Amino acid sequence: MISCLIVDDEQGAIDILQAFVGKTPFLNLIGSFTNPIEAMALVQRQPVDLIFLDIHMPQLSGMAFMRLIQGKTKVIITTAYSEFAVEGFELEAIDYLLKPIAFERFLKAAQKALNASLEPSGRWKPAEKADDYIFVKTESKGKMTKVNFDEIVFVEGMKNYVSINTHEDRIVTLLNIKDLEDRLPTKKFMRVHKSYIVSMDKIRALDGNQILFKDMKAYVPLGETYRNAFFDALQEKVMGGRK
Repeated sequence: MISCLIVDDEQGAIDILQAFVGKTPFLNLIGSFTNPIEAMALVQRQPVDLIFLDIHMPQLSGMAFMRLIQGKTKVIITTAYSEFAVEGFELEAIDYLLKPIAFERFLKAAQKALNASLEPSGRWKPAEKADDYIFVKTESKGKMTKVNFDEIVFVEGMKNYVSINTHEDRIVTLLNIKDLEDRLPTKKFMRVHKSYIVSMDKIRALDGNQILFKDMKAYVPLGETYRNAFFDALQEKVMGGRK
């Protein structure tokens, strides 16, 4: 069964595609969105096999959406504009449906997606969840920034915002630090203070209650509540007496 999304800023177009999905036995609709940024957020949270994606949307174009997901999810383009077909296929779209879409043509495109997702054994290969990066909304309306987990040095919580700090950048986004903590890989990141999460790989030294980082003047405080868990995580790497 192919899990799919519909992303189109026109509700009428969504209604037609929803009806088509309902007639197709191997498609399972998990969401429909008129707002592409909300659709992007869902793709970050859970694996999605296929997206029926409109090109012309005011907040984020279909082409920009495809560049952001970088082929992690298969896409069938739905649009009234044929001039974007070449660019769509360059971004590895499965198919390109011109509106108004006939059900026969829709079914053919869906079958192509099914065939493209079958392993040599004939088994269905579901989409894999991307565990090495996320996209976050920034202060600029309609803009999202990709954050690679391996570039994060530390995260600072600031009430309803978080500051994601890398060696090259500081990204502020409207997000709860607990929500981000739940999304980060537990093997690489650790909460060390009520307001801070650190990348264990980026730590250079510990000086009292200050955590220092490689190639960075900034430091993070080690909270007393988190101290024992932090040292337990470091135990295999620590040599000498613990004070």
